[in-house]
Amino acid sequence: MKLVPALFTGTSRRSRSAETTGQVLAEAHLEDRRTHWGSWWIDPRRALWPRWIWLRALGLIFLSAFYSLAFQITGLIGPRGILPAGQYLGEVHRAFGLAKGVWFAPSVFWISASDRALLAVTLMGAIASILLVLNVAPRICIAVAGACFLSFVGAAQDFASYQSDGMLLEAALISFFLAPRGLRPRLGAADPSSRLPLFLLLWEWFRIYFESGVVKLLSGDLQWRTLTAMDHYYENGPLPTWVGWYVQQRLPHGFHAFTVLLIFLFELAIVWFAFLPRRFRLICFCLATSFQLAIILTANYAFLNYIVLCLGVLLVDDRFLRLSAPAAAVKRTPWPTRIALGWILYATVVVAPGISPLVAQPLLWPAIALEPFRVANRYGLFAVMTTDRYEIEFQGSRDGVSWTAYPFRYKPQEPMDAPGIYAPYQPRFEWNLWFASLGEWRSYSWVLRTELRLLEGSPAVLRLFAQNPFPEGPPTWVRAVRWQYWFSTVEEKRASGAWWRREERGLYAPELHAGGRGVEAVGPLP
Repeated sequence: MKLVPALFTGTSRRSRSAETTGQVLAEAHLEDRRTHWGSWWIDPRRALWPRWIWLRALGLIFLSAFYSLAFQITGLIGPRGILPAGQYLGEVHRAFGLAKGVWFAPSVFWISASDRALLAVTLMGAIASILLVLNVAPRICIAVAGACFLSFVGAAQDFASYQSDGMLLEAALISFFLAPRGLRPRLGAADPSSRLPLFLLLWEWFRIYFESGVVKLLSGDLQWRTLTAMDHYYENGPLPTWVGWYVQQRLPHGFHAFTVLLIFLFELAIVWFAFLPRRFRLICFCLATSFQLAIILTANYAFLNYIVLCLGVLLVDDRFLRLSAPAAAVKRTPWPTRIALGWILYATVVVAPGISPLVAQPLLWPAIALEPFRVANRYGLFAVMTTDRYEIEFQGSRDGVSWTAYPFRYKPQEPMDAPGIYAPYQPRFEWNLWFASLGEWRSYSWVLRTELRLLEGSPAVLRLFAQNPFPEGPPTWVRAVRWQYWFSTVEEKRASGAWWRREERGLYAPELHAGGRGVEAVGPLP
């Protein structure tokens, strides 16, 4: 009778032993598959240093954004700024109600939009950015910096209409899930990233390039089709550089036509290397880095190119950087994270150029819900190239006869002044003036509001300029004049030293006069 239990006990032990062995073999097989996948694409356990570098770079990019806002935010959206945030949020509240209004314009400035509140949020974002650079509580710092920047974007109206703002917010949200937990995580070997946030960051990097190539094809722009898009690109961008002058004026058309072909090759073909085995990714990284550095030297696009440049670091691994890293365990993506990141992935697919018109409206709602937060964006740079360069210049007068220009800090103005390299600093007021110069003042009513603020002598708006040409008191007449600019030729620059030549094209917006009956427009409307 005792043999039966003994027999069954032995069988049970052998069964458990076989089960354990099978489990070990299954886990080993799964690890082999993961290792094979890691050798084909990026294994986060072997890319701790690229993650560390990207997060430090993200902190620096955030810091550049808040640093530039510190000198501009009150003039842009302060109570005496060009587009007051408090007034705008009040209009949103009246139009949508509080709950829907907060979704439509997510911002802490619903609480207060005073100058102190604007500067306090900017300072808070800058401090979080510095701590992120120092690798202190990276997840918390990304959340704080992202919330502060979103607060500005949600209330800035026309001054936050750039694709680069969406790039930064999208990268920040995904990087929250990429970053290691803890107060001082160092390299984060104890908390490596899962593959999903790493994939989504490179997916953003890929979309910035690829969608830009797609929109160039879909736009039908003649300059791209005839390989002339780069002939005057360097002088017609928002803020040219002196390097761009030499590239445009010293190099022949054949070089610029070849550059157009390279852009199409890179944006439509080479970027696919990001999803291929390691050798192709490394080639892609080297080419993309060179591509972005060339853009940074020849044009000022604020922090846009720095985001794309630094995201490219995620294409490489620790071995390529020749940096040792401790062993890290495999990490699975938690289900809440998968749902959040999967939502972003879905939204970015359905809003892509050429796809959104084919998708039924109910299927677009996940993307529409995220739209105010700018974390699932459609990209597409330079779909249509500008053919001419115009600049808007504000001028004031005390008698309506003699006019004095308000000097800009960064924009082309005086022909003798060399264009500089300012990025990643972003002078949003001057950037917007470039966009406004391409259209009519009725579509850019904030230009007229700037004239009004200059008549008032608003200190916040005056700080947007290099100096106040009327220190004794505001002028009684203000106007906005449109000029057309060209790079000087090699011969002109050699003879006079001028970097630009310009011609006046008349009034851009109505001339305003402050008199006894208040402010009124003078003369016919442009």
